[in-house]
Amino acid sequence: MKKVFASDFDGTLYFYKAEVKLPPENVAKIKEYQAAGNYFGLCTGRQIGGLTPFITGFFEPDFMITSTGSNIVDKDFNGIRRLEIDRNLMDQIVKLIKPRGNRISIDIDGVINVFEEMDYPGEYNVITGMDDAPKGMVHGCGIHCETLEEAAAMTAELNEKFGEYLNAFQNVIEVDLAPKGCSKGAGVEAIRRYFGDCKVYGIGDSLNDLPLLLASDVSYTFPYAPEEVQRQVTKVVPTIVEALEDSMQDEI
Repeated sequence: MKKVFASDFDGTLYFYKAEVKLPPENVAKIKEYQAAGNYFGLCTGRQIGGLTPFITGFFEPDFMITSTGSNIVDKDFNGIRRLEIDRNLMDQIVKLIKPRGNRISIDIDGVINVFEEMDYPGEYNVITGMDDAPKGMVHGCGIHCETLEEAAAMTAELNEKFGEYLNAFQNVIEVDLAPKGCSKGAGVEAIRRYFGDCKVYGIGDSLNDLPLLLASDVSYTFPYAPEEVQRQVTKVVPTIVEALEDSMQDEI
């Protein structure tokens, strides 16, 4: 039976506000995990283009569940599952949210599309709306809020208005939008089918990671995660290093 480890990115593996954003001990343990014949991948609300500038040259995931499960690729970026939000629906959301001043990022075929220039090391497009956005599949959208309360209220609002067609998830002070039926948990199930006979280990730090954690056979989180998350996992660990080590020692 294969061991498959699915990891959240921000706040779990990568810490964008820290001086050392991608701790070398995390990278070393991932490589050790893969060298032992196991599979390691990412499970995130980010687009593919929101990951590659930060991991290239450090480690190569065996799979990436991106945009909250709507765009899943293998290690060679071949599609495993690709779902989309209707462009007209995305246009309605942009016209609803953009006047409020929230920063919006739209995933089209794995590439970031934003409404103003930004200091970013990877590929992205600046658009004014869906009319001049690139053609392709709209996999998801991220909306930045200023507070937890604003993010919670916006998540509830978008689920109420558009819940027939999409899912909105609160990711700390971000709101992640994905096609209806998509979640990190649904992404894990797609990966489970892809690898076949396997045991899945999952790790995350936030409420939007609960579907990932609940879909995993063994789940991990951290002491700094919300109590609701800590209550529903198999083990609470200091860092991802301990979780990977625990998975390697698991006899299956």
